[in-house]
Amino acid sequence: MTPNFLILALAALVPMVIGFIWYHPKVMGTVWMNATGLTDEKLKGANMPLIFIVSYLCSFFIALALNQMVIHQTHLYSILMNEPGLKEVGSELHTYVTAFMAKYGSNFRTFKHGALHGSLTGIFFVLPLLATNALFERKGFKYIAINAGYWTITLCLMGGIICQFA
Repeated sequence: MTPNFLILALAALVPMVIGFIWYHPKVMGTVWMNATGLTDEKLKGANMPLIFIVSYLCSFFIALALNQMVIHQTHLYSILMNEPGLKEVGSELHTYVTAFMAKYGSNFRTFKHGALHGSLTGIFFVLPLLATNALFERKGFKYIAINAGYWTITLCLMGGIICQFA
């Protein structure tokens, strides 16, 4: 099952869009700056084009990973990828997989289902990673909550888009 790279590229824009909103000074931006110890002066002079390019590339990698988490049908191909005949049209295995996908290929392929898995990824994977780093960096609860909240909402939307449209 080949990923839909156009949908993944579009989903990779979600972190930037949500970031513009979430980290706006009237939403969480001011609280986030205080929690990180950043000031307007420290933020000036950054190479923003480079930051956005690298950020988008990282977001695309996240979309690739989420594709595997939110589309359960990819696991069938993962299990069978080294089996002889998988890609041979007319082989017993190819016929079986084609029939299986025709019958079950659209199960759990909704925005709601992808959003659920994206949210769970935010809560059970990203939150512990951020919290662990934040504890060693001596950052407080607000720092963890702001960043984990951002990523949970972002992954929720990315997962929904990928599951529904990819």
